[in-house]
Amino acid sequence: MAQNLINVTDTAFLGRVGEVELGASALGGMFYFVLMMIGAGIGTGAQILIARRYGEANKALIGKTFDHIVYLMLPIGLILLGVMYFLGSNILRPLIQSDEIYRASVAFLDYRMYGIVFALGQILFRSFYIGVANTKVITYSTLIMAGVNIFLDYVLIFGHFGLPSMGIEGAALASVIAEFAAVVYLVLYAYYRNHMQEFSLFRFPRFEQALFNSNLKLSYPIMIQNFLSLGVWFAFFLMVEKMGERELAISNIIRSAYIVIMIPIWGFASAANSLASFLIGLREENQLFRLLWKTVWMCLAGTGIFIVFSFLFPTEIISIYTNNIALVEATIPVLYVVNFGALALAVGFMFFNGVLGTGQTQVGLIIELVVLTLYLLYIFILIRYFDANVVAVWTSELVYGVILAVLSYAYLRFGKWKEKIS
Repeated sequence: MAQNLINVTDTAFLGRVGEVELGASALGGMFYFVLMMIGAGIGTGAQILIARRYGEANKALIGKTFDHIVYLMLPIGLILLGVMYFLGSNILRPLIQSDEIYRASVAFLDYRMYGIVFALGQILFRSFYIGVANTKVITYSTLIMAGVNIFLDYVLIFGHFGLPSMGIEGAALASVIAEFAAVVYLVLYAYYRNHMQEFSLFRFPRFEQALFNSNLKLSYPIMIQNFLSLGVWFAFFLMVEKMGERELAISNIIRSAYIVIMIPIWGFASAANSLASFLIGLREENQLFRLLWKTVWMCLAGTGIFIVFSFLFPTEIISIYTNNIALVEATIPVLYVVNFGALALAVGFMFFNGVLGTGQTQVGLIIELVVLTLYLLYIFILIRYFDANVVAVWTSELVYGVILAVLSYAYLRFGKWKEKIS
């Protein structure tokens, strides 16, 4: 949620600037996230491996695994930065119909791209701390990042304390500085808590091809899956952009509010992933369904709290992002729709992360490919043949969650994943 919390803050402030800036931050931000999620896939693979070694009480191998993930993460981070720097504007030009939104998206990305290095650093530490069941530090780093981002958004977007008013570029720069602050905190925390010594982090031992390959084998399907998943969501926003600037502004507000509603989902999904691998490390894989069902019910309860507030105070929630009354009223019906989508995802994400936690990431990739294909087909049919409005288009989130839940549960129940545990 760390990255998404930054986007929530940016959306809330840019909603006071204009609908073009609101839509452009959505497209520029989504393009950034699509690439960043490649690195997040490496992080998820690392989290699974670290949790498995933690279950085996093998601290030395945790550190060696961590360092070999750095060997993998560093070149990929530089490649992703290069793609945005040299190719970003050329990739976006044929995809965005509005010239105003295109120019604003490029301006946003020109600053935002540099945050990729610090974002990957956060992913690396997050994978480590979730893997060893020490998640409080992630909360602390996220609060620091959010505080820095809120303050700098206020200062740089609107030009306070004698600084120039940078608009959408100020939002991007504030996000980069906030990510840097979070990474600094995580490094200092690991040092002063003696975790570098305890788990042998940053020792950078001799490169071991076998360990590197095992990390890559586990991570690459998740990298592809994350890239495709966020890529399809980016495609969703591109289709919405062609419906009109108002529809894109509505969707960006909904995306930001949806992310807040999904806070428990992402948190419990990480727990399900890590604890599933931890159980296997303990040779207690028969307890997996008991774990996942408990996680599902806890996640539904946590998500339900957000949804209740969403139904009770829709106008107040949407007004956080914009003071345009017409835009608020047009957005409320979409908010109601995504509430039901969140409930479906609360179930789907738990079982899907259970699949990943078993180490069967190739199966996870296949499941995601099937779900995304049906998701895109559903949206295409709605827009092409039924001329659907933005409210109907967002029902796709409910479809996505239901299909993901069914396929993931079916594999865990009937698949032969126990025979493939190593």
